[in-house]
Amino acid sequence: MQTQFEREELQAPLSEINMTPLVDVMLVLLVIFLVTAPVINSAINLNLPQEAASEITEEKIVAISINKDGQYFINDRAISFDELSNELSAIAKNNPKQHIHLRADADVAYSKVSHVLAA
Repeated sequence: MQTQFEREELQAPLSEINMTPLVDVMLVLLVIFLVTAPVINSAINLNLPQEAASEITEEKIVAISINKDGQYFINDRAISFDELSNELSAIAKNNPKQHIHLRADADVAYSKVSHVLAA
C-alpha cells in the first residue's frame, strides 16, 4: 500500500540548462561595457608635447630591372653591368640608406640577380 506522502512518479534529472537568463546577463554586461568604454579613455588627462612639423623629404626610389634577355635597367634606362656597378657605388656614397627595388623577369637565371646583389 502506498501512503499519501509517497509519489508515484520519479523526477527525471534536468537534461537541459536554461540559457535565457545567461544570455540576458551577458547582454546587460555588453551594454554596460559599451557605455563605459569611451568614459575610461577620456578620463586620463595628458599634456602631450607639441612638435613643429618637420620638413618632409621625398626619397626617390631607385628601381633596378632585369628583363628576360638579361639586360639591366636603372629607372627604365638601359645600362651595362659595369655601368650598373659604378652607378650603385655612386648611389651608396650619396645616400647609404637609399632604398633600391630589384625586379627580375621570371625567366632570368638567378646568377644574373646574384651579380646585381653582389654589386
